[in-house]
Amino acid sequence: MSVGARIIALHGGVLALLLLGHFVLPAYHHGNLARIMVLASYAMGYNLVFGYTGLLSLGHALLFGAGMYGMGMAVQHAGLGAAPALILGVGAGALTAAALGALALRTAGVAFMIVTLMFAQAGYLTVLYLGEWTRGDEGIVIARGARVLWGIDLSDEGNRYLAALALFAAVMIACLALVRAPFGRTLVATRENEARTRMLGYDTFRIKLIALVLSGTISGAAGAAYGLLFGYVGASFASVEYSILPLLWVLLGGAGTVLGPFIGTLFMFYLIDLSSGITTAYMLLAGVALVLLTLFAPQGIMGELRRRLWGWLP
Repeated sequence: MSVGARIIALHGGVLALLLLGHFVLPAYHHGNLARIMVLASYAMGYNLVFGYTGLLSLGHALLFGAGMYGMGMAVQHAGLGAAPALILGVGAGALTAAALGALALRTAGVAFMIVTLMFAQAGYLTVLYLGEWTRGDEGIVIARGARVLWGIDLSDEGNRYLAALALFAAVMIACLALVRAPFGRTLVATRENEARTRMLGYDTFRIKLIALVLSGTISGAAGAAYGLLFGYVGASFASVEYSILPLLWVLLGGAGTVLGPFIGTLFMFYLIDLSSGITTAYMLLAGVALVLLTLFAPQGIMGELRRRLWGWLP
């Protein structure tokens, strides 16, 4: 079997299993997996800049929150329907990423990380300060009537799962096509040796800015979808925690792999879920498991599989 056929079979198989889960999973895991797929889409967007381009951003909560609040405020204050509000959320994520990139990409390394963290914190404080519009810590509850997209009621559990799967599939296929295209190779080249890539005639600033805008578009789409599917837009989703979480998900699953963010999100979600059922100190158990995984699988789950078994993994 050719490499291309193997890649299609693996990723198509994952989507087929997720579709099968819609029919066989009990209600609890059915709802969990819908949430995981949306968050994994966010992590895949983060993986574009961290795993493939080599940019350690701690500002992605700003992009996720921009998409979520762009959608939520359009519904709450402008009375827009789900479709135009969703488009506005995606656009808010992309525009915020472009503005963030234009400023933050003038720095590099640790300075870039700090600058993106500062912007994310500024965005979170803005959400709290403009409580009259954003409702601050209380958040915005999206009415059931506003969660109807093209005649489909997204508050219904079955429709919500399928919508989350559609988003996840679209993001995964787009990322897979991107990283295997020539532009995806320039992202990896920039990550591995930016000076040499620049010497070969590539505009690395432009490459990194495009990667950040694409990442912001996906993150904004995930944020808008999360608010629409689960009916809530809150300030906690714009906090620094939601900049650190995608980093952990990507590291656990395997940075620079298409499926890594999903595996990492799934693993960490259920690690915390199962630990909390054993003890109130569940974060301690989760932390020990994460440390062990980092020690024995430093490239993440999919990264280790690529290194040991499947060298063709994208």
